[in-house]
Amino acid sequence: MAWVYLMLAGLFECGWAVGLKYSDGFSKPIPTILTFAAMVMSVWLLAIAMKTIPVGTAYAVWTGIGAIGVAVLGMILFDESRDLLKLLCLFLIVTGIAGLKLVSSSA
Repeated sequence: MAWVYLMLAGLFECGWAVGLKYSDGFSKPIPTILTFAAMVMSVWLLAIAMKTIPVGTAYAVWTGIGAIGVAVLGMILFDESRDLLKLLCLFLIVTGIAGLKLVSSSA
């Protein structure tokens, strides 16, 4: 179950990072409130996951999910670049996350 919490924490991290863009420097109330709610949920779920997953693994996976998710959402929502080198780097992050899961001794 800890890995489910960690995955959800990563998704909420994507939400708050994209929310920062939509909040326009915290000048828009609704996106700002949603961004802060996503921040709280992300860190809370990360903390729960860290009860059983080692801190280094949990943090690396959490930030990796956030990095990949926000990069992909940036391409979709904000028309950011989709060049081959960027996609290759994202693939390497995915490979690292999968490797951490495979070598983790946690449930």
